[in-house]
Amino acid sequence: MTKNSKVLSLKYRPQVFEDLIGQDIASKTIYNSIKSNKIPNAYLFTGIRGVGKTTIARIVAKSLNCKNGIEKICKDKFCENCEAIVNSNHIDVLEFDAASKTGVDDVRDLIEFSRYQPATAKYKIFIIDEVHMLSKQAFNALLKTLEEPPEYLKFIFATTEIKKIPITVVSRCQRFDLPRVKSSELFEFIKKIKDKENGKATDEALRLIVKISEGSVRDALSLLDRGLISQTEEQELDLKSAQKIFGYFDKGFLIDLFQNLFEGNEKEVIKIYKTIYNSGVEPKTFLNDFLELLYYFKNISSLKLEGTNFSLNDQEFNKISELSKKVSPETLILFWEFTIKKMDELYIVANQNLSIEMFLIRLIYLKGRPIKENYLNEKEEKILSEKQFTQENLKINLNDENLNINNKTISQIKNISQKESPEPKKQIDDKNISMNIDNFEHLVKICSQKKEFNLKYELENNVNLVSFDNQRIEISFNVNLDKDFVKNLANKLFEWTNLRWIITLSKREGLPSIKQKKYLKKMDLLELEKKNEIYKKVMNLFPDAELIDVEIEDKD
Repeated sequence: MTKNSKVLSLKYRPQVFEDLIGQDIASKTIYNSIKSNKIPNAYLFTGIRGVGKTTIARIVAKSLNCKNGIEKICKDKFCENCEAIVNSNHIDVLEFDAASKTGVDDVRDLIEFSRYQPATAKYKIFIIDEVHMLSKQAFNALLKTLEEPPEYLKFIFATTEIKKIPITVVSRCQRFDLPRVKSSELFEFIKKIKDKENGKATDEALRLIVKISEGSVRDALSLLDRGLISQTEEQELDLKSAQKIFGYFDKGFLIDLFQNLFEGNEKEVIKIYKTIYNSGVEPKTFLNDFLELLYYFKNISSLKLEGTNFSLNDQEFNKISELSKKVSPETLILFWEFTIKKMDELYIVANQNLSIEMFLIRLIYLKGRPIKENYLNEKEEKILSEKQFTQENLKINLNDENLNINNKTISQIKNISQKESPEPKKQIDDKNISMNIDNFEHLVKICSQKKEFNLKYELENNVNLVSFDNQRIEISFNVNLDKDFVKNLANKLFEWTNLRWIITLSKREGLPSIKQKKYLKKMDLLELEKKNEIYKKVMNLFPDAELIDVEIEDKD
């Protein structure tokens, strides 16, 4: 621990392997390799921010160069080498940021410096943070030295973007993927730090800090530091204070918003959202929390209260459990898809707040939303009675079979209030009209016309067509295909065509899915446009530019 620092994230930075939390596998492996003198040429640490990449790099450097050896590595009273490494001024341990030194010339200077023996330590160590920022030429210049360095030279790399590092470099390193720190471990850690600092904070406030930090120790300590500083010595940091300080709103508001969404109360939904927005919550943050609640509504039956990452308290957990029984999984999946799409569209509209309000209204009026009997309000019951009264006055000759139409409309009462009532005669005739479905593309089009969005999504994304002929469909599929897809599709085909269809699952690969075809077509267009002279001129002017999409101009 760096006692001379006032910032908690630096003051309580681990100095030995035992101080690390959440990285037991990496710590044990590295400790054993150094103890048995089986030290790799290079270490590569990857993970999100604040999980200990640079910290472990410095501990490794100390373990290799500590005068007391790894079994008695300095923890409080530092030896000469450990003191210099902790303060980042050791002559043989060079630590630099690749983000500021990305060129091949910087790497060449590094290689030139590596030719000299260490001055005071046993090993000369290069710690390169954010190593993925190095240029391609810089990586190539480093390869030979990295593969066969002198015995006294060791490399330690840290990165948050492992995919940007060439595989030729990764293969020459001993790689450690550092996971997010578990919520329970992080909670106990910051609670101990709070006690050492004589701070006052409730467990609920600490759990909120753990949730916001998303498994990052540095983020958790920074938030704790900020929360404790904001209170006077007599005040205690409670949940409500923490929510205001960190710009985090109460989940209870969002659960109430969901309840009103399911009930179709448009005014109440907008009122609750405005309350959340006025509390300082950004639209993007709102959508992320909206997705999280959708996940809980869909999977609440398989979750345990202690396993929800401190996201829900007892009251919220029980309320979601109760509401989830009144909503179909199909509706929740449809909400999820619309929310993901809205996140992509969020920056199109200048006023994101208005965009979110229209998004919520759109969810209310989604076709096929299941509304239980106890969700029918007085206005909807009045509309239903007026609908039935109108049909009786028209004196339509309905047989017993067609009378069931009125009963079926109850589950879609919201749609009755949105559209003018169609002529009853035409409605009955359309019921008996059978369709001809000629090919796979036609089937997808029919699903779109009939508002069967779940079926349409599965057909486009998770189905590979093998054959389509004479009321028989043979398909292959991926692991994401809904387990009830075949049954649902067969029922709808019978409803639309009055014919029995046979749907078989094949072991053959089949044609690419519609989504795959669109992707391949997009890739072909991108490659074609990269041969265009205009593209080449743009790249000459802006070397860092990247072509991400191509739109075909409508000649009309």
